Amino acid sequence: MKLYATSIPQFLPSWANVISNNAGLIEVEINDEDPGFHSMIEELSTEIEPGIIGVKASDLCLMFSIEMVDTNEEN
Repeated sequence: MKLYATSIPQFLPSWANVISNNAGLIEVEINDEDPGFHSMIEELSTEIEPGIIGVKASDLCLMFSIEMVDTNEEN
């Protein structure tokens, strides 16, 4: 899984790696098979919609002080 961010903390968890940092856009790759990542996902899991359990990307980013790029914004 990949996230695109405008800012990230100095130290990322072992399951997250910076792939590139070009012109202020940081590409972060998440190893979603890492046990530490799974443990954290279980902790953040909520009911997103009736009957659907998951993790909101905004909650994940907030937990790790990552400012994610909103690709839905009109430029």
